[in-house]
Amino acid sequence: MIGDVDRTLVLGLGGTVDYELRWDPTVFDRLAHAHGVRRHELTTTAPITDERSLLVAVLAFVASGTGAERFVASSEVIKAFVSHFTHEITLGGTGVRAGLVLHALGIPSVQHLVSIDDNVRRLLPASLSYICSATEDTLDPHLIVQYPVGAHVRLVDGDLLAPAPNRLIFANDPPNRRMLLASDLAATLEDAEVFLVSGFNTMQDHDLLELRLAEIQRALRSLPTDALVYYEDAGFYSRRFAETVRARLLPHIDVYGMNEDELQEYLGRSVNLLDAVDVIRALREAHMIIPARTLVVHTRYWAIAIGPDAGQHRAALESAVRVAATRYRVGDALTAADVEKTSVMGRHGGGVDLVAAVEAALADAAGVGAFSLDVASPTTVGLGDTFVGGFIAGVVRSKEGV
Repeated sequence: MIGDVDRTLVLGLGGTVDYELRWDPTVFDRLAHAHGVRRHELTTTAPITDERSLLVAVLAFVASGTGAERFVASSEVIKAFVSHFTHEITLGGTGVRAGLVLHALGIPSVQHLVSIDDNVRRLLPASLSYICSATEDTLDPHLIVQYPVGAHVRLVDGDLLAPAPNRLIFANDPPNRRMLLASDLAATLEDAEVFLVSGFNTMQDHDLLELRLAEIQRALRSLPTDALVYYEDAGFYSRRFAETVRARLLPHIDVYGMNEDELQEYLGRSVNLLDAVDVIRALREAHMIIPARTLVVHTRYWAIAIGPDAGQHRAALESAVRVAATRYRVGDALTAADVEKTSVMGRHGGGVDLVAAVEAALADAAGVGAFSLDVASPTTVGLGDTFVGGFIAGVVRSKEGV
C-alpha cells in the first residue's frame, strides 16, 4: 500500500470490454485457407467489413510485426471472428487498464466510463470507483489480438512470420465514438491530483468531437491548479481529429504520451529506435508537431520525455518502464512485489546507450532504458496503458516522498 491518497486520481474517458484472443496458429492457418488469402492481398489500410477483411488486416500487421488500432464495420464482425478462437473477457481502455495497475499497487482511482454492463460490474475491482454517462447497459466488444515473435501462418501461396511480438485492437464501439461525458465529471475533478484524458481517437464525427472538447475544457476549470493532466494519444482513426484535439487541449496538457507506432504515424516514416541520430531527429520533429510541456514517447527499448518540464518526470518514467516490464513478464496478475523483482533485472544495453546519447544531444530530454527480458509467453496487450498507470504511480510516489 502506498500511503493514503487524499486527492483523487481521475482516469478517463472511456472503458471497454475486451475479447482477448488466444493466438492459435492452427486456427489462423485454417481460416487463411478457407478464405483463400494470398500474400499480395495483405494490407493494413483496407476497410474491415467482414471476417475475411478482418483476417487479412490481422495477418498484414503480423507480417510487419507492428501494432495498431483499427475500426471495424460492426461488432458482429468481431463476434463472428472471435467465435473461432479461445478467448478471455477482460476490461480495457487506457483509463481502466491504468486503474487496474494502480489497484495492483494499492492506489485507488476514479474511472470515467461511457458504457456499462455486467462484465464491467463483475471485473472492476472495488478500489476503482466510477462515474458513468451511460443510461443503459450495452456491449460492443473490442477484439484484442496478441501475437508472439515468430508467429507463423500458412497462406495459400506462402508463409508469413512475425518479426516481433505486438498487439492489435479492432472495434466498433458507439458509446466510445459518442464519448458522452458524465454530468458529475467537473465536480469529480475538484479534488483531483491527476486527470488522465484518453479515448478521443475512436471518435468519427468531427462536430461531435468539437462539442466534447468544449465540454472537457469547461470541466478542466474545476481542476486544482497543481493537478497534472496526462494525455495519451493512442491510434486515431483520423489524424485530422488528432490535430483538433491538440489545438483545443494542448495548453491544458502537462504530459502528452504516445508509443513507437504512433510516433512513426505522426512522422510518416519508420524510425530506427536504436539509432541515436534517427531518434534525436524523430523526437525533435515530433516535438515540433506536438509542442507539449512534456512529450513522452515510450517504446520497447526506452522511454524518453522531451520538453521544458521533462526533467521533473524522470522518476515517473522509471516507474512507468518498470511496471510495464512487469506486466510484460507476468501478465495481468502483477503485484507490487513483482515490480520490485523487475527492478533488479537487466536493462536493454542499446536502449540505455541511446538514452545517454539523446540526453547528451538534447538539453530538454530525460529518459530511461527499458528492461531486457527473455519471456516465453510475454503479455503485449495493454502495455502502453500499463506504462501510463506506472507513470501516474510514479507521480503519486514523488508527491508523497516515497
